Amino acid sequence: MGGALTLPEKEYILLDGSEADFFCMIKDMTIGKPAKVLLAFSLPMLLSMAFQQMYNIADSAIAGKFVGSDALAAIGASYPVTMLFLAVAMGAGVGSSVIVSQLFGVKKYGQVKTAVWTSVIAIMVLSFVLTGVGLGICKWVIRLLQTPQEIFSSADDYLFIYIAGLPFLFLYNAATSIFTGLGDSRTPLYFLIFSSVFNIVLDILFVTAVKWGVRGVAWATFIAQGLSGVLAMVTLLVRVVKIKTDESYKKFDFATLRKISLIAVPSILQQSFISVGQLCVQGLINSFGTETIAGYSAAIKINTFCVAMFNTMSNALSSYVGQNIGTGDYDRVRKGYRAAMGIIMAAAAVFILVLVFAGKYLVAFFVDGKDNNAQVIAVGRKFLWYVASGYVIVSYKVITDGLLRGAGFMLAFMISTFTDLIVRVGISFALAHVMGFGAVCLSFPIGWIVGAFVGMGFYLSGKWKTKAKV
Repeated sequence: MGGALTLPEKEYILLDGSEADFFCMIKDMTIGKPAKVLLAFSLPMLLSMAFQQMYNIADSAIAGKFVGSDALAAIGASYPVTMLFLAVAMGAGVGSSVIVSQLFGVKKYGQVKTAVWTSVIAIMVLSFVLTGVGLGICKWVIRLLQTPQEIFSSADDYLFIYIAGLPFLFLYNAATSIFTGLGDSRTPLYFLIFSSVFNIVLDILFVTAVKWGVRGVAWATFIAQGLSGVLAMVTLLVRVVKIKTDESYKKFDFATLRKISLIAVPSILQQSFISVGQLCVQGLINSFGTETIAGYSAAIKINTFCVAMFNTMSNALSSYVGQNIGTGDYDRVRKGYRAAMGIIMAAAAVFILVLVFAGKYLVAFFVDGKDNNAQVIAVGRKFLWYVASGYVIVSYKVITDGLLRGAGFMLAFMISTFTDLIVRVGISFALAHVMGFGAVCLSFPIGWIVGAFVGMGFYLSGKWKTKAKV
């Protein structure tokens, strides 16, 4: 995973007398060839995201094939709500990751330890608050989204169980974000592989054998996600506890929380506003009927898989940028930016070819093959063709966003993302009466184009170089 880390003997003494337990998986990204460093660091993250998306896809595919298109539509109807909570978890994690990576880059290891504990405590408190609120309003939200009556009960069941498991979701994302900030992208992968396989096994068991339908899919996610979250967090904290330092540290520090919040709050707002936009669009989709909901549900999962891969490279770049800005090496930051751009463009080309030539078969994977599902497949294929046309642009956008976020230039990051969101939602509603579902499809590439131009302007301004302070 890269160069070895040497700690100052006078500052650190490990409880067991060995550096290996804590630092064997941590990567110092301030040394080595940028392209090689980023590729080696991001590959486990990409695999982690692939497995995470795999069991999201498995939920819908198993429900669609073994229960029916109504079950697929029910999960799809509640999907933007689940993504809203996931967005908050991921946004909170971004703040932790960026601050930890910057502190690690300048070798302030005592402050790293404080930041880890502060992050975990704050994120878990947030998760319990959101769980209580979410359980109280989930039925109201499902009704607000104009969910068709025939799938209302199933969508409500799925969402209620999902929200009950939010503490585990936040637990896992907190651990993963901190591992990533420390340069360790492999440990979360190991837990996620286990969790993904376990989730799929439970999906099949609860849906086909126990006959729980959509509720079975939700419970499978709850159990697998819970186990993954607990294991990841225990591993992280055990490694942190094993470090003894002469430098004082706190298990909760408001000054550190403020630094984390300056990154996390804009990230949460950015991620949440995207999800709110998706909620608005989902309400529009729901008005088109169950077949459109099912087709869109399948296609959006496929698109989410692809875009999640792009965003994972963006997150890897953020950690890389955070560490190198911590040392003031801006030339190395630019080299990493160019290297990440090359990697992500290659991935985009592959995804475009797959969606254009195999989109129909990918959507068909979510349904049982009956004749009445032909419309579901047609809707999904149409959406995939539209979004594939914008993958080169969105790849550029998310890599630029990753640099801005890693540098702590959160205002630019938010403006770029909000512009994309506003354009997408605006086009969807403005043209829906003329183009129907096609307006939603068209909104994605246009929003990405506008957002990319905004992000490019901020990058070229060079102001990101002055934003990171630790």
